[in-house]
Amino acid sequence: MNTPKLALALMVPMLSATSAAQLADPAVESAAPAAAQPSDLQAFPCQHQERFRAFDFWLGEWEVRTADGQLAGHNSIRSAERGCLLTEHWTNTSGGTGMSINYLDTITDKWVQVWLAEGGSQIIISGGMTDEGMNLVGTLHEVSDGSTVPFRGLWTPLPDGRIRQFFEQSNDGGATWVPWFEGFYSRTSKD
Repeated sequence: MNTPKLALALMVPMLSATSAAQLADPAVESAAPAAAQPSDLQAFPCQHQERFRAFDFWLGEWEVRTADGQLAGHNSIRSAERGCLLTEHWTNTSGGTGMSINYLDTITDKWVQVWLAEGGSQIIISGGMTDEGMNLVGTLHEVSDGSTVPFRGLWTPLPDGRIRQFFEQSNDGGATWVPWFEGFYSRTSKD
């Protein structure tokens, strides 16, 4: 008998006797009728729908350098929640950190990034794939001074396997744009 599964079954009193038996004994689980279990396609749609893979080119462990070759930091991009979400964990060369969640909003059919950094930068951008790469547009809010400006980011897969990440902000309501960050990602590990 599998003790952890039995303990789980005892902790969930709303389980039917059949469900508790299935948790406690793998043989019972395999004998359960297939119709009683939800389809993997229905239970985990993000894992099986191609539209959720559009940003997967960014997955992996990365070293990030500026355009002049200086090390800017390291970034870890992981798939989570069975393909419904990408998580980003950034560390710069000074030890500063930030993280984002990235997901496909199925209502708008746009990719969304929500970024938060230890210094109070908050970025909320959305968009999708273009001929140039993943192009997301929205706002950058600085908690420190309360300012909010138009902001955009572009992730472009390069022929040599690197990714160019280019962020811009506008200080005049979107009439003109100035670079905020440009980094070139080189993969250190796929996972």
